[in-house]
Amino acid sequence: MPRPRKCRRVAFSPDVRFFKPQGVPLFTLKGVVLPVEGLEALRLADAESFDHEGAALRMGISRPTFSRILSEARRLVARALVNGWAIRIEGGDYRIDPDGASKTTESFGPS
Repeated sequence: MPRPRKCRRVAFSPDVRFFKPQGVPLFTLKGVVLPVEGLEALRLADAESFDHEGAALRMGISRPTFSRILSEARRLVARALVNGWAIRIEGGDYRIDPDGASKTTESFGPS
């Protein structure tokens, strides 16, 4: 039996959940689904310039797991941009934790 997936902490729920190329009718587009934790990984690594260790701590996951999430998110976004596809942000294993930026993994350990 596989190990259950650990919930990832994300700092916000995105208001905008869909992107598409301008001037292309939606019904003609292919698309990709970017999980919310993938967007959070992109935000931490690329927009906020965190190293993988620091970003992983903020998300409450291991560094290798963060690297896998980030790599997959970058691959999805790159495929969508190169092919002119839509990007839908939804799903994943996450919980909203707006105070997560100031916490460490110790605060989520056993009581």
